[in-house]
Amino acid sequence: MRAVAVWAVRGAAGLLTAAGLGHTLWTGVVEPGTALAFATLITIGELARRDHRDHRDAAGHLPAGHLPAGDRQPAPLGSAGALAYALLGQNAGHPTHHGVLQIVAVVVAAALAGTVPHIARGHGPALDHVARRVLTVAFAAVCFQPLYNSGRLEVWVGQGPYLVLFLLLLLGLTALCDAVLAAALAGARTGWPYGPLLRDELRALLGIGSAICATGVVMALGVAVAGPWALPVFSVPLLLTQMSFHRITAVRTTYRQTITSLARATEIAGYTAPGHARRVAALSCAVGRDLGLSERELTVLEYAALMHDIGQLSLVDPVPAGATAGLPAAEARRIAELGGEVARQTGVPAEVAVIVERQADPYREQPVAARIVRAVNAYDDLAGGSRHPGGSLAALEQLRLGTGRDYQPEVVECLARVLARGGRARVVPVPPG
Repeated sequence: MRAVAVWAVRGAAGLLTAAGLGHTLWTGVVEPGTALAFATLITIGELARRDHRDHRDAAGHLPAGHLPAGDRQPAPLGSAGALAYALLGQNAGHPTHHGVLQIVAVVVAAALAGTVPHIARGHGPALDHVARRVLTVAFAAVCFQPLYNSGRLEVWVGQGPYLVLFLLLLLGLTALCDAVLAAALAGARTGWPYGPLLRDELRALLGIGSAICATGVVMALGVAVAGPWALPVFSVPLLLTQMSFHRITAVRTTYRQTITSLARATEIAGYTAPGHARRVAALSCAVGRDLGLSERELTVLEYAALMHDIGQLSLVDPVPAGATAGLPAAEARRIAELGGEVARQTGVPAEVAVIVERQADPYREQPVAARIVRAVNAYDDLAGGSRHPGGSLAALEQLRLGTGRDYQPEVVECLARVLARGGRARVVPVPPG
């Protein structure tokens, strides 16, 4: 079913693209000056897009529980220009006559022209992202252009504030359509539950997504009054916003890399097995996604899972194989409390330190993230990093026996579901060093 959904989206986008290009080549470009202005804007927007690089660790793995880069990093200026062209009704006071198929053709041609340098560097856009762009722009154009060209839109809402409200409502529906498509495609690729993915996509709209929608409306209204010369003026704020988001993303990436390096201190010192922290973080985030945690909650969970063994650095005698699951409750709690103190000194969010500190408590007294970290840590300790034949089943059976006090039953069963879907394949051991 997942493969069917992916191919349905790609097939619909392909048919629309073929129809748009074929119709435009056959009939010619209507109002070529306006089409060229928007095509130039979309091309520049694609050229300004950062290459989609996944910030992987030294072993070549993605950050735990996170979507690949590019899933939420569109070309903001290109997206806003495409939406503006789809919602363009007038050009300097004169009615426009371009149709839906020409809009699709211009957007696709301009986007392809702008992605050539990225493709040459080996960082072209994902096919699913291109399909989403085509379908969302076509949705906006289908909802607006027939109403405008028939004159019914002017009769219903006129040219005043009601038109602005109509455009904002239409862009909201377009953004919802894009979020639904993005969640469906991400779910098909990763196997993660659709509900949490859709919720994360909708929350992402409050960021640069809202800026794209607002800029698209302003561009369409500006060109309606002043002509294509309004496009560069209204592009500047979005470009500045794009730069700010890139800087924030770079800071977050550096922060994650710092925490990952700090978490490896226990491995380098010989307190824990190589790759243990990363395996626990990856599998914890997979379980968290299955339980419906938000993107921010997953980030906190990832940081806590990476740092969950940091308290072992204070021990004089290392725990055998770094496995804290078999320690007496008092000793495990002491190590967890030491880890919480170390985490607070690193400047991580307070929630991370609390999760690290409370991972050894009875599960009924723990926050959800601490329950996940405790269960997954115990699983990795008992299964030996999934290196021993039959270790996974034996480890899960041990966790189920401990659901009376130590491990939440729902978390253990969720862990079993994740492993059954192939979660262990994505959490492979890391070689030493």
